[in-house]
Amino acid sequence: MTVRILQNPWRLLLAVNAAVIAGVFVHKIQLPPYVPYIHLLVDYHFGFIKRALIGAIVALFADKVPVWSVFALGGVTWLVTLGLYARLFQKTFGFTAKTLPLFVFMAGSPFFLKNFMHTLGHFDIYGCTLALILLLMPAGSLLYVATAALFSIVLVLIHHIHLLMYVPTIITIVAVRHYLAYGCNRSNVTFGILALLIVSALFFAAQFLGTMPVPEANFVAYLKSRMADPTRADLLQFAYIWYQPLAKEVLDTWGRLPHNILGVPVFALLIWLHTPLWRYFAKLIGALASETHRRLVIAALIGVSLAYLVMFAMVFDYSRWISNWAVCMFLILHAVKMLPAKRETALIPAEDRNTNIFGFVLTLIPRVGIIRPF
Repeated sequence: MTVRILQNPWRLLLAVNAAVIAGVFVHKIQLPPYVPYIHLLVDYHFGFIKRALIGAIVALFADKVPVWSVFALGGVTWLVTLGLYARLFQKTFGFTAKTLPLFVFMAGSPFFLKNFMHTLGHFDIYGCTLALILLLMPAGSLLYVATAALFSIVLVLIHHIHLLMYVPTIITIVAVRHYLAYGCNRSNVTFGILALLIVSALFFAAQFLGTMPVPEANFVAYLKSRMADPTRADLLQFAYIWYQPLAKEVLDTWGRLPHNILGVPVFALLIWLHTPLWRYFAKLIGALASETHRRLVIAALIGVSLAYLVMFAMVFDYSRWISNWAVCMFLILHAVKMLPAKRETALIPAEDRNTNIFGFVLTLIPRVGIIRPF
Protein backbone atom coordinates (compact mmCIF):
# COMPACT_ATOMS: atom_id res chain seq x y z
CA MET A 1 0.00 0.00 0.00
CA THR A 2 2.79 2.44 0.97
CA VAL A 3 4.72 1.70 -2.22
CA ARG A 4 1.58 2.28 -4.30
CA ILE A 5 0.95 5.68 -2.65
CA LEU A 6 4.56 6.74 -3.23
CA GLN A 7 4.33 5.73 -6.88
CA ASN A 8 1.00 7.51 -7.44
CA PRO A 9 0.55 10.03 -4.60
CA TRP A 10 -1.68 12.59 -6.29
CA ARG A 11 -4.92 11.94 -4.37
CA LEU A 12 -2.93 12.12 -1.13
CA LEU A 13 -1.34 15.39 -2.26
CA LEU A 14 -4.78 16.85 -2.89
CA ALA A 15 -5.78 16.04 0.69
CA VAL A 16 -2.53 17.49 2.04
CA ASN A 17 -3.08 20.66 0.02
CA ALA A 18 -6.55 21.04 1.56
CA ALA A 19 -5.05 20.66 5.05
CA VAL A 20 -2.31 23.20 4.27
CA ILE A 21 -4.89 25.72 3.00
CA ALA A 22 -6.89 25.29 6.22
CA GLY A 23 -3.73 25.95 8.22
CA VAL A 24 -2.94 29.08 6.19
CA PHE A 25 -6.48 30.36 6.87
CA VAL A 26 -6.17 29.82 10.61
CA HIS A 27 -2.85 31.68 10.57
CA LYS A 28 -4.28 34.47 8.42
CA ILE A 29 -7.18 35.35 10.71
CA GLN A 30 -4.70 35.89 13.54
CA LEU A 31 -2.95 38.70 11.62
CA PRO A 32 -4.13 42.36 11.57
CA PRO A 33 -5.80 43.15 8.20
CA TYR A 34 -4.23 46.58 7.67
CA VAL A 35 -4.42 47.41 3.98
CA PRO A 36 -7.37 45.13 3.11
CA TYR A 37 -9.46 46.73 5.86
CA ILE A 38 -8.72 50.29 4.68
CA HIS A 39 -9.82 49.31 1.17
CA LEU A 40 -13.26 48.49 2.60
CA LEU A 41 -13.50 51.94 4.22
CA VAL A 42 -12.41 54.17 1.32
CA ASP A 43 -15.16 55.19 -1.10
CA TYR A 44 -15.98 58.12 -3.41
CA HIS A 45 -17.12 60.40 -0.57
CA PHE A 46 -14.48 63.01 -1.54
CA GLY A 47 -14.88 62.51 -5.30
CA PHE A 48 -13.10 60.25 -7.78
CA ILE A 49 -10.04 58.65 -6.19
CA LYS A 50 -7.95 55.56 -6.81
CA ARG A 51 -8.49 52.21 -5.01
CA ALA A 52 -12.07 53.05 -3.94
CA LEU A 53 -14.46 50.78 -5.84
CA ILE A 54 -14.58 47.94 -3.28
CA GLY A 55 -15.20 50.36 -0.42
CA ALA A 56 -17.89 52.17 -2.44
CA ILE A 57 -19.71 48.88 -3.02
CA VAL A 58 -19.43 47.98 0.68
CA ALA A 59 -20.81 51.44 1.57
CA LEU A 60 -24.02 50.63 -0.33
CA PHE A 61 -24.77 47.90 2.22
CA ALA A 62 -23.13 49.02 5.46
CA ASP A 63 -22.51 52.40 7.12
CA LYS A 64 -20.13 50.81 9.63
CA VAL A 65 -17.57 48.23 8.54
CA PRO A 66 -16.45 45.57 11.07
CA VAL A 67 -12.96 44.08 10.85
CA TRP A 68 -14.33 40.58 10.29
CA SER A 69 -15.82 41.74 6.97
CA VAL A 70 -12.28 41.56 5.50
CA PHE A 71 -12.21 37.82 6.11
CA ALA A 72 -15.86 37.33 5.14
CA LEU A 73 -15.58 39.12 1.79
CA GLY A 74 -12.11 37.72 1.13
CA GLY A 75 -13.21 34.20 2.07
CA VAL A 76 -16.27 34.29 -0.21
CA THR A 77 -14.14 35.60 -3.09
CA TRP A 78 -11.60 32.85 -2.47
CA LEU A 79 -14.30 30.15 -2.49
CA VAL A 80 -15.79 31.55 -5.71
CA THR A 81 -12.34 31.52 -7.30
CA LEU A 82 -11.79 27.92 -6.19
CA GLY A 83 -15.15 26.89 -7.65
CA LEU A 84 -14.51 28.69 -10.94
CA TYR A 85 -11.07 27.15 -11.32
CA ALA A 86 -12.37 23.65 -10.54
CA ARG A 87 -15.06 24.15 -13.20
CA LEU A 88 -12.49 25.44 -15.70
CA PHE A 89 -10.15 22.54 -15.11
CA GLN A 90 -13.03 20.08 -15.51
CA LYS A 91 -14.03 21.77 -18.77
CA THR A 92 -10.48 21.92 -20.15
CA PHE A 93 -8.97 18.64 -18.96
CA GLY A 94 -11.54 16.71 -16.93
CA PHE A 95 -10.87 15.11 -13.54
CA THR A 96 -9.25 11.72 -14.05
CA ALA A 97 -6.29 9.86 -12.58
CA LYS A 98 -4.20 11.04 -15.55
CA THR A 99 -5.02 14.74 -15.08
CA LEU A 100 -4.53 14.84 -11.29
CA PRO A 101 -0.79 15.71 -11.48
CA LEU A 102 -1.60 18.70 -13.68
CA PHE A 103 -4.30 19.82 -11.23
CA VAL A 104 -1.95 19.49 -8.24
CA PHE A 105 0.80 21.47 -9.97
CA MET A 106 -1.59 24.35 -10.66
CA ALA A 107 -4.33 24.36 -8.00
CA GLY A 108 -1.86 23.12 -5.36
CA SER A 109 0.90 25.53 -6.32
CA PRO A 110 2.06 27.85 -3.51
CA PHE A 111 1.71 30.62 -6.09
CA PHE A 112 -2.04 30.13 -6.52
CA LEU A 113 -4.86 29.32 -4.11
CA LYS A 114 -2.60 28.94 -1.08
CA ASN A 115 -1.06 32.37 -1.60
CA PHE A 116 -4.48 33.91 -2.28
CA MET A 117 -5.48 32.55 1.12
CA HIS A 118 -2.40 34.17 2.69
CA THR A 119 -3.21 37.50 0.99
CA LEU A 120 -6.91 37.21 1.91
CA GLY A 121 -8.59 40.57 1.47
CA HIS A 122 -6.04 41.98 -0.97
CA PHE A 123 -7.23 42.96 -4.45
CA ASP A 124 -5.08 40.53 -6.49
CA ILE A 125 -7.61 37.72 -6.51
CA TYR A 126 -10.29 39.78 -8.25
CA GLY A 127 -8.23 39.84 -11.44
CA CYS A 128 -7.91 36.07 -11.36
CA THR A 129 -11.63 35.61 -10.66
CA LEU A 130 -12.75 37.77 -13.58
CA ALA A 131 -10.21 36.13 -15.90
CA LEU A 132 -11.64 32.72 -14.93
CA ILE A 133 -15.12 33.91 -15.89
CA LEU A 134 -13.79 34.98 -19.29
CA LEU A 135 -12.26 31.54 -19.76
CA LEU A 136 -15.59 29.89 -19.02
CA MET A 137 -18.09 32.06 -20.92
CA PRO A 138 -18.87 31.85 -24.66
CA ALA A 139 -16.45 33.96 -26.71
CA GLY A 140 -18.01 34.20 -30.17
CA SER A 141 -19.58 37.67 -30.11
CA LEU A 142 -18.62 41.28 -29.44
CA LEU A 143 -20.41 40.90 -26.11
CA TYR A 144 -17.41 38.87 -25.01
CA VAL A 145 -15.00 41.69 -25.86
CA ALA A 146 -17.33 44.18 -24.14
CA THR A 147 -17.44 42.00 -21.02
CA ALA A 148 -13.65 41.82 -20.95
CA ALA A 149 -13.47 45.62 -21.27
CA LEU A 150 -15.96 46.03 -18.43
CA PHE A 151 -13.99 43.62 -16.26
CA SER A 152 -10.80 45.57 -17.00
CA ILE A 153 -12.47 48.84 -16.02
CA VAL A 154 -13.68 47.29 -12.76
CA LEU A 155 -10.18 46.00 -12.00
CA VAL A 156 -8.55 49.40 -12.64
CA LEU A 157 -11.12 51.03 -10.33
CA ILE A 158 -10.37 48.44 -7.66
CA HIS A 159 -6.65 49.19 -8.01
CA HIS A 160 -4.95 50.84 -10.98
CA ILE A 161 -1.99 48.44 -10.82
CA HIS A 162 -4.30 45.82 -12.35
CA LEU A 163 -3.47 47.43 -15.70
CA LEU A 164 -0.14 45.62 -15.37
CA MET A 165 -1.22 42.72 -13.17
CA TYR A 166 -4.24 41.09 -14.85
CA VAL A 167 -5.40 43.28 -17.75
CA PRO A 168 -2.58 41.97 -20.03
CA THR A 169 -3.71 38.42 -19.25
CA ILE A 170 -7.34 39.37 -19.95
CA ILE A 171 -6.22 40.84 -23.29
CA THR A 172 -4.39 37.58 -24.04
CA ILE A 173 -7.46 35.50 -23.16
CA VAL A 174 -9.67 37.65 -25.40
CA ALA A 175 -7.12 37.50 -28.22
CA VAL A 176 -6.89 33.71 -28.00
CA ARG A 177 -10.54 32.88 -27.40
CA HIS A 178 -12.16 35.50 -29.65
CA TYR A 179 -9.78 36.94 -32.23
CA LEU A 180 -7.72 33.81 -32.96
CA ALA A 181 -10.63 31.40 -32.66
CA TYR A 182 -13.25 33.42 -34.60
CA GLY A 183 -11.14 35.71 -36.74
CA CYS A 184 -10.58 39.46 -37.01
CA ASN A 185 -12.83 41.92 -38.82
CA ARG A 186 -13.15 45.69 -38.88
CA SER A 187 -15.86 45.86 -36.20
CA ASN A 188 -14.29 43.62 -33.58
CA VAL A 189 -10.78 45.07 -34.09
CA THR A 190 -12.09 48.66 -33.84
CA PHE A 191 -14.14 47.78 -30.78
CA GLY A 192 -11.13 46.12 -29.15
CA ILE A 193 -8.85 49.11 -29.79
CA LEU A 194 -11.44 51.56 -28.41
CA ALA A 195 -11.91 49.40 -25.32
CA LEU A 196 -8.14 49.30 -24.76
CA LEU A 197 -7.90 53.09 -25.11
CA ILE A 198 -10.72 53.60 -22.58
CA VAL A 199 -9.12 51.28 -20.04
CA SER A 200 -5.73 52.95 -20.52
CA ALA A 201 -7.25 56.43 -20.11
CA LEU A 202 -8.96 55.31 -16.91
CA PHE A 203 -5.64 54.02 -15.59
CA PHE A 204 -3.92 57.38 -16.17
CA ALA A 205 -6.86 59.18 -14.56
CA ALA A 206 -6.65 56.96 -11.48
CA GLN A 207 -2.86 57.17 -11.30
CA PHE A 208 -2.46 60.93 -11.76
CA LEU A 209 -5.88 62.41 -10.91
CA GLY A 210 -7.05 59.98 -8.25
CA THR A 211 -5.08 61.38 -5.31
CA MET A 212 -7.13 62.19 -2.20
CA PRO A 213 -8.15 65.89 -2.50
CA VAL A 214 -8.48 66.64 1.25
CA PRO A 215 -5.86 66.82 4.03
CA GLU A 216 -4.87 63.45 5.47
CA ALA A 217 -6.34 64.33 8.89
CA ASN A 218 -9.77 64.83 7.29
CA PHE A 219 -9.42 61.60 5.36
CA VAL A 220 -8.50 59.60 8.48
CA ALA A 221 -11.39 61.17 10.40
CA TYR A 222 -13.78 60.00 7.68
CA LEU A 223 -12.31 56.50 7.76
CA LYS A 224 -12.83 56.38 11.53
CA SER A 225 -16.48 57.37 11.02
CA ARG A 226 -16.92 54.24 8.89
CA MET A 227 -15.19 51.89 11.33
CA ALA A 228 -17.38 49.66 13.50
CA ASP A 229 -14.68 50.05 16.17
CA PRO A 230 -13.09 53.54 15.85
CA THR A 231 -10.62 52.74 18.66
CA ARG A 232 -8.69 50.50 16.23
CA ALA A 233 -6.79 53.45 14.79
CA ASP A 234 -3.79 51.15 14.30
CA LEU A 235 -5.60 49.70 11.29
CA LEU A 236 -5.38 53.07 9.52
CA GLN A 237 -1.61 53.36 9.51
CA PHE A 238 -1.44 52.90 5.72
CA ALA A 239 -3.81 55.76 4.89
CA TYR A 240 -0.82 57.59 3.40
CA ILE A 241 -0.92 55.41 0.27
CA TRP A 242 -3.83 57.50 -1.06
CA TYR A 243 -1.47 60.51 -1.05
CA GLN A 244 1.73 58.89 -2.26
CA PRO A 245 2.74 59.91 -5.81
CA LEU A 246 4.18 57.43 -8.28
CA ALA A 247 7.67 58.91 -7.94
CA LYS A 248 7.64 58.22 -4.19
CA GLU A 249 6.49 54.61 -4.74
CA VAL A 250 9.31 54.02 -7.21
CA LEU A 251 11.83 55.65 -4.86
CA ASP A 252 10.70 53.41 -1.97
CA THR A 253 10.89 50.34 -4.18
CA TRP A 254 14.44 51.06 -5.31
CA GLY A 255 15.45 51.90 -1.75
CA ARG A 256 14.33 48.44 -0.62
CA LEU A 257 15.76 46.71 -3.69
CA PRO A 258 19.12 45.60 -2.19
CA HIS A 259 17.29 43.74 0.57
CA ASN A 260 14.30 42.49 -1.42
CA ILE A 261 16.44 41.27 -4.32
CA LEU A 262 17.79 38.57 -1.99
CA GLY A 263 14.49 36.76 -2.50
CA VAL A 264 15.01 36.32 -6.25
CA PRO A 265 16.91 32.99 -5.89
CA VAL A 266 13.98 31.67 -3.83
CA PHE A 267 11.51 32.75 -6.50
CA ALA A 268 13.71 31.07 -9.13
CA LEU A 269 13.71 27.86 -7.09
CA LEU A 270 9.93 27.92 -6.76
CA ILE A 271 9.55 28.43 -10.51
CA TRP A 272 12.01 25.58 -11.15
CA LEU A 273 9.93 23.25 -8.95
CA HIS A 274 7.12 23.70 -11.50
CA THR A 275 9.35 22.32 -14.28
CA PRO A 276 6.98 19.44 -15.23
CA LEU A 277 4.20 22.00 -15.69
CA TRP A 278 6.33 24.39 -17.79
CA ARG A 279 7.45 21.46 -19.98
CA TYR A 280 3.84 20.53 -20.57
CA PHE A 281 2.99 24.16 -21.39
CA ALA A 282 5.87 24.37 -23.89
CA LYS A 283 4.73 21.15 -25.58
CA LEU A 284 1.16 22.46 -25.67
CA ILE A 285 2.30 25.59 -27.51
CA GLY A 286 4.48 23.52 -29.84
CA ALA A 287 1.50 21.31 -30.72
CA LEU A 288 -0.68 24.20 -31.93
CA ALA A 289 -1.91 23.70 -35.48
CA SER A 290 -1.04 27.24 -36.61
CA GLU A 291 2.44 28.74 -36.63
CA THR A 292 0.85 32.18 -36.31
CA HIS A 293 -0.94 31.05 -33.16
CA ARG A 294 2.32 29.78 -31.70
CA ARG A 295 4.12 33.05 -32.36
CA LEU A 296 1.28 35.17 -30.98
CA VAL A 297 1.02 33.07 -27.81
CA ILE A 298 4.77 33.37 -27.21
CA ALA A 299 4.55 37.13 -27.81
CA ALA A 300 1.68 37.35 -25.32
CA LEU A 301 3.65 35.45 -22.67
CA ILE A 302 6.55 37.86 -23.15
CA GLY A 303 4.19 40.85 -22.95
CA VAL A 304 2.56 39.66 -19.73
CA SER A 305 5.99 38.98 -18.21
CA LEU A 306 7.27 42.44 -19.20
CA ALA A 307 4.25 44.03 -17.49
CA TYR A 308 5.24 42.24 -14.28
CA LEU A 309 8.83 43.39 -14.73
CA VAL A 310 7.56 46.99 -14.77
CA MET A 311 5.62 46.25 -11.56
CA PHE A 312 8.80 44.96 -9.94
CA ALA A 313 10.41 48.32 -10.68
CA MET A 314 7.48 50.30 -9.28
CA VAL A 315 6.10 48.52 -6.20
CA PHE A 316 8.00 46.26 -3.80
CA ASP A 317 5.41 43.53 -3.00
CA TYR A 318 7.61 41.05 -4.86
CA SER A 319 6.13 37.81 -3.49
CA ARG A 320 2.65 38.87 -4.58
CA TRP A 321 3.80 39.91 -8.03
CA ILE A 322 5.70 36.69 -8.77
CA SER A 323 2.76 34.64 -7.49
CA ASN A 324 0.26 36.46 -9.69
CA TRP A 325 2.62 36.15 -12.66
CA ALA A 326 2.54 32.38 -12.21
CA VAL A 327 -1.26 32.43 -11.92
CA CYS A 328 -1.42 34.36 -15.19
CA MET A 329 0.71 31.64 -16.81
CA PHE A 330 -1.73 29.01 -15.51
CA LEU A 331 -4.71 30.94 -16.92
CA ILE A 332 -3.06 31.42 -20.32
CA LEU A 333 -2.24 27.70 -20.39
CA HIS A 334 -5.97 26.97 -20.21
CA ALA A 335 -6.64 29.47 -23.01
CA VAL A 336 -3.97 27.89 -25.22
CA LYS A 337 -5.47 24.44 -24.65
CA MET A 338 -8.67 25.74 -26.31
CA LEU A 339 -6.88 26.51 -29.60
CA PRO A 340 -6.76 23.95 -32.45
CA ALA A 341 -3.83 21.54 -32.15
CA LYS A 342 -2.17 19.29 -34.73
CA ARG A 343 -1.60 16.58 -32.11
CA GLU A 344 -2.55 15.67 -28.57
CA THR A 345 -0.06 16.74 -25.90
CA ALA A 346 0.94 14.09 -23.38
CA LEU A 347 -0.03 15.04 -19.84
CA ILE A 348 2.35 15.27 -16.88
CA PRO A 349 3.26 11.62 -16.08
CA ALA A 350 1.55 10.40 -12.92
CA GLU A 351 4.21 7.89 -11.87
CA ASP A 352 7.44 9.69 -12.77
CA ARG A 353 9.77 9.82 -9.73
CA ASN A 354 11.08 13.35 -10.27
CA THR A 355 7.60 14.66 -10.95
CA ASN A 356 6.36 13.07 -7.73
CA ILE A 357 9.17 14.72 -5.75
CA PHE A 358 8.39 18.15 -7.21
CA GLY A 359 4.70 17.61 -6.44
CA PHE A 360 5.45 16.66 -2.81
CA VAL A 361 7.65 19.72 -2.27
CA LEU A 362 5.17 22.16 -3.81
CA THR A 363 2.34 20.67 -1.77
CA LEU A 364 4.21 21.20 1.49
CA ILE A 365 5.04 24.87 0.74
CA PRO A 366 2.14 26.77 2.34
CA ARG A 367 2.47 30.08 0.44
CA VAL A 368 4.95 32.48 -1.13
CA GLY A 369 4.16 35.62 0.85
CA ILE A 370 3.49 39.31 0.25
CA ILE A 371 6.84 41.12 0.03
CA ARG A 372 9.65 38.64 0.79
CA PRO A 373 9.49 34.88 0.32
CA PHE A 374 7.54 33.11 3.06
